Amino acid sequence: MLIGAVVHSIFAIAVVSMIVGMFFGMSRAFGSVPALWHWLANAALLLQFPLAHSLLLNGRGPRIVARIVPGQYGGTLATSTFAIIASLQLAALFLLWTPSGIVWWQPDGAIFAALCTAYAASWLLLIKASIDAGAEVQSGALGWMSMLQEIKPRYPDMPRTGLFRIIRQPIYVSFALTTWTVPVWTPDQLLLASVFTAYCLLAPVLKERRFRARYGAKFDAYQAKVPYAVPRFTAGSPAPNPSSRDHG
Repeated sequence: MLIGAVVHSIFAIAVVSMIVGMFFGMSRAFGSVPALWHWLANAALLLQFPLAHSLLLNGRGPRIVARIVPGQYGGTLATSTFAIIASLQLAALFLLWTPSGIVWWQPDGAIFAALCTAYAASWLLLIKASIDAGAEVQSGALGWMSMLQEIKPRYPDMPRTGLFRIIRQPIYVSFALTTWTVPVWTPDQLLLASVFTAYCLLAPVLKERRFRARYGAKFDAYQAKVPYAVPRFTAGSPAPNPSSRDHG
């Protein structure tokens, strides 16, 4: 239960810092790196998340995560450990960012309200996609809850319902949308949105490679029916779900 409290506290800090940071176009944070050097520091903060995220999800990454917690519960707590790492990365990015001090555009009135609505809708889509994928895995709850019950983690089936009936990568697409629907625009936000969007379009290729290796023809059939990131609303209904052990 203590591990669970730590996991979800850090997770909450990361999510709130991300929502607030992007709402203001990355113009408000605690970083204070001197001029000229702050772009290098910000670039390092920006790249550390997608690079480490991909490394820990592919190849030997999952085994490394399972060994971070020593002893017999390392594997059980893998999803919790991964959630802590990812949350610390995001919290560092949005809290330690050094703002450029340049604001390109900050609307008011009806336009501001419309953008706030779009921003909220993007976050709701991301929450919905995470629930469809298995909230217990995405939030890190599966690990500590399995340890609490002294059982092996039971991973949810490969997601094919909800938003996953429309596109194969709704989490990544929703995540990218949150970066482009912000009400305040700065060069900082443009840099972040560009890098994260590129990541959200390219990283799922590795994820689908894992799925193909794990599920074979079952994943191929799903891939043939459901588009990657752009809905076409003509795909047939996917077949029943196979089992999944994916974290991201």
